[in-house]
Amino acid sequence: MKKGINIWSFQDGTSIADCITIAKDAGFEGIELSLNESGELGLQTTDKEVREIQSQLEAANLEICGLATGLYWDYAMTSESQEKRDKAIDVCKKQLELAAAFGVDTILVIPGAVGVDFIPGSEVVQYDRAYDRALEAISKLAADAKANNVHIGIENVWNKFLLSPLEMKTFIDATGSEYVGSYFDVGNAVQNGYPEHWITILGHRIKKVHFKDYRRQAGGLHGFVDLLAGDVNYPAVIEALQEIGYTNYVTAEMIPGYTHHANQIIYNTSASMDAILGRK
Repeated sequence: MKKGINIWSFQDGTSIADCITIAKDAGFEGIELSLNESGELGLQTTDKEVREIQSQLEAANLEICGLATGLYWDYAMTSESQEKRDKAIDVCKKQLELAAAFGVDTILVIPGAVGVDFIPGSEVVQYDRAYDRALEAISKLAADAKANNVHIGIENVWNKFLLSPLEMKTFIDATGSEYVGSYFDVGNAVQNGYPEHWITILGHRIKKVHFKDYRRQAGGLHGFVDLLAGDVNYPAVIEALQEIGYTNYVTAEMIPGYTHHANQIIYNTSASMDAILGRK
């Protein structure tokens, strides 16, 4: 397994070039970028801009190990609004196209939500309607994924949806496509379960992995802590990943960041991942 770092782990406003430089200096092999509404890597990003980012990665001898986006919180495939559902489809198609251009094998996709407690005023959607809408959307997008030779990785997040590994497994299989799998987030699974169980049950469906840690006693968003400071049984997680034959990237998504000396979290995370992966 190779170690990556998600761009959300860096201080807000840090340029992609600076993130690449810091990630390389901290010992990471890859960086996961994010598709935004606008900016350096946005919905209107051109082929020339993609090549410029690729050049920065090549100069640092760093891989792009994934392509995430936070846009699905604003535009959900499960929304009561047809306009938002259509926008979510467009976002996913753009994400797939960019991933293909970058040579990324999997994108991170949030297939919608029943409800989101940490977003004030977030709409609540009837669970069965959310399931049907998400399944219809992802099943159709599977054709675009195949055309781009990029997997859609469904992430387990705090969206009151696909709450167990059994449900996630059923949802993925129901799409009927080998281009739909799991983008498994270790830390997100701790609040209501055990990450190693998810890994064993999802098995080959896992296309990418996020590393986070979580302390149940703290609860809520305050429960996210530095790697090895929470309740994730990382020895069991690594054993489970090895048992299913997972050899792709494990990418740290460190939230929240540090208030002071913000870049230190990148270096601390790299050292913790070395310990978790048995590199020292």
